[in-house]
Amino acid sequence: MKVLVVGDIHNDVENIIRYTDKIAEMDFDVVIAVGDFIDFNIPRGFIKEDMGNLIIEQLSILNKPILAVPGNFDKDLIPMFEKRGINLHGNGKVIKNVGFYGYGGAKTPFNTSLEPSEEELEKGLEKAFGMLKKCDATVQITHNPPARTKLDIVYTGAHVGSEVVRKFIEKNQPAAAVCAHIHEARGVDEVGKTKIINPGRFPEGYCGMITIKGKEASVEVISLM
Repeated sequence: MKVLVVGDIHNDVENIIRYTDKIAEMDFDVVIAVGDFIDFNIPRGFIKEDMGNLIIEQLSILNKPILAVPGNFDKDLIPMFEKRGINLHGNGKVIKNVGFYGYGGAKTPFNTSLEPSEEELEKGLEKAFGMLKKCDATVQITHNPPARTKLDIVYTGAHVGSEVVRKFIEKNQPAAAVCAHIHEARGVDEVGKTKIINPGRFPEGYCGMITIKGKEASVEVISLM
């Protein structure tokens, strides 16, 4: 299975239209959207759900199953994710015998709409993981990056990721783990046998690809520019 990963769109519908045309030519089976569909300010004449729907509609032209977790700006989009059957926030789904589970949101200094505590993250991931039936492989999806990796380093050099997200990876060793949130920390890393990816901002021309074979995965960041 090949899984396309996009993240940190932040209302930028214009640029995702441009890059969706490019990824339409790629070979993949599932699309994962890893949060921050919207931002603080919504364009005049729109509401938050409108923007979320526009982005999902654009991804829907790829004609592949879509799975999503909300970012720290996306709390109001969760009911829409549920309605569309794409929600992985505290939820688990199986596609082609690969189990996907996740939890959204992340801590910031800015008091955004979805900033779960470490305790909430842990409970949410446990609930989601517990919903999976027997699978060949699993993939963890969180907006928040795992602590002490290449993917949680902000521009000052500080690590700001979640210890719970890291410990859940260490404990359950999914084939791959997906995160976003820290725009400048685009890249790949490993925790144990788990391959981890922060795909970068999709509107800036970056996405990720996870290739799953049996119980193992490989990950790569792809530039569409």
